[in-house]
Amino acid sequence: MSGSSPFKMRLVHLDLKGAPPKVCYLSEIFPLFRALGANGVLIEYEDMFPYEGHLRLLRAKHAYSPSEIKEILHLATLNELEVIPLVQTFGHMEFVLKHEALAHLREVARFPNTLNPHKEESLALVRTMIDQVMELHPGARWLHVGCDEVYYLGEGETSRQWLQQEPNSKAGLCLSHMEAVASHVRARYPTTTPLMWDDMLRDIPEDQLSGSRVPQLVEPVLWDYGADLDIHGKALLVEKYQKSGFSWLWAASAFKGATGVNQSLTPIEHHLRNHLQWLQVAGSMPADTLRGIILTGWQSEGASSFPGSDILALVIQVSLHLCSSVDALLERDRYVTGWFSAYHRRRKLIHPVMIEHIQPQALSLLARWDALAGELEAALQRVFYPDTVEEWLEENVHPSLRRLQALLQDLGEAAGPRQDSGQDP
Repeated sequence: MSGSSPFKMRLVHLDLKGAPPKVCYLSEIFPLFRALGANGVLIEYEDMFPYEGHLRLLRAKHAYSPSEIKEILHLATLNELEVIPLVQTFGHMEFVLKHEALAHLREVARFPNTLNPHKEESLALVRTMIDQVMELHPGARWLHVGCDEVYYLGEGETSRQWLQQEPNSKAGLCLSHMEAVASHVRARYPTTTPLMWDDMLRDIPEDQLSGSRVPQLVEPVLWDYGADLDIHGKALLVEKYQKSGFSWLWAASAFKGATGVNQSLTPIEHHLRNHLQWLQVAGSMPADTLRGIILTGWQSEGASSFPGSDILALVIQVSLHLCSSVDALLERDRYVTGWFSAYHRRRKLIHPVMIEHIQPQALSLLARWDALAGELEAALQRVFYPDTVEEWLEENVHPSLRRLQALLQDLGEAAGPRQDSGQDP
């Protein structure tokens, strides 16, 4: 990833909003990041950060402790990885605004994703979050303040009234909050530069951008995770940002996620094309136009050996074969579909000979997948916290196992003594 890379900074993004890893796993994966050419990590803590005081309610059940944050920073230093923390400060505030005590700070009362930028309490909340994160990241050269996908901005009642007044606009509302957040970072931490996702800036006219203080305060991160980037369009966007007054720009690709919310396996070809096209974008511009690239890995969306490769191998088996093997038995096996259909199962009717054809197959299949599920659970527990392991198994493994168990239970009941109903099986 380094070598002749056009990017001086090469960051791997750790999205902790879903399936956050234990610190011991980071001690295994950080050396791999470094070996592949990364020189930094962008850590999106969300509710895994050990917020204190009145923000303690933001903590997840298995949130890192302050000592674990320090251990993460130590591990990063050992592997020559610069840590950039990410704190969402506008959109994607669900982990904050879902709490009843903070719900009054929503832009739209029904939706917990966007902060109301009109309330002083909103800005005070964001400042406190930033200060607590920075306290555990002293000397950080950059702080990412998010600000992407600020859905429903302008749709709250206060915003509607504000927008009715000339010359107020949604773009102006957006820039005002961004400026307030970035100004706090710059004033309180003079050696720290705010980074910001660029999507909310893209459609704002150049003269309105340059008329604000945002270009002097932040470095935007241009993100696009598609497999077919508009390279010329990216060059025009970069030119617009430069003319607006932004001194430094970053890029962001994706190594996983951003292609679907329920994927177990990463479409590698898609992400490889995405990375290669970002290299083309960088190659089409003067050197140092883009300060760095962030390889994002989003959560809520090979056989080589690496930390976690045992999990990958097991997940591949589950994803490709578990459900299909159970379907093959329950829905396409001629003995099951012909002699122990849903009709027969409800009435517990089966010829004794048919049991000998069905039961051994079902027992063998259940034993095979039970053993693999146990192996996968143990592997997951080494890396993830119990609630993450429970959710993944419940979503991806247990339903198929329960189908097999139900079949065997029905077989056992059908094979047992029963009252003569006068029906012939």
